[in-house]
Amino acid sequence: MSKVIIQEKKILSDNWYKLYKVIFEIENSKGERINTSREAYDRGNGAAILPYDPLNKKIILAKQFRLPTYINGNKTGMLIEACAGLLDKDDPVSCIKREVEEEVGYRLTEVTKIFEAYMSPGSVTEILYFFIAAYDPSMKINNGGGIDEEHEDIEVLELSFDKAYSMIYSGEIKDGKTIMLLQYLKLNLFK
Repeated sequence: MSKVIIQEKKILSDNWYKLYKVIFEIENSKGERINTSREAYDRGNGAAILPYDPLNKKIILAKQFRLPTYINGNKTGMLIEACAGLLDKDDPVSCIKREVEEEVGYRLTEVTKIFEAYMSPGSVTEILYFFIAAYDPSMKINNGGGIDEEHEDIEVLELSFDKAYSMIYSGEIKDGKTIMLLQYLKLNLFK
């Protein structure tokens, strides 16, 4: 017998993505079967990347409005973060290369997957694929800024790695995926 048996799965909302209520039976660590329910938000999987310039020790980040941060007390709702996007029907590499061109205006030739992680497994189904990629000024193909039809209004930030890393501790960078990527560079490339 499976440790988890889904008894009912119903859609609570299908407005933007899908919010499910799932009623299930699970076997706990004592071997007892218990019935419970949870809600899960299914928005698909995504990818995030931190482009870095190894010669000048710089990185590229995006700054944009994020409604959930505004609702939770961020006075402006603006968030500094690594370039990211949902896979939709793409593979992670194709997705992240497209997102970098749209959001920050660079055409990257090679990207390196470093890991994947669930970012909020208590309520969101998404796995996020994490990438890094070296860039140089010759890879810039446009000014970035996002896609107008998607109402994106992204400010592109090219910062020294040291400045960006210090912004974690000053509270200017609060985005989890960005902090993880900056930590990775600190531990592996910019020691």
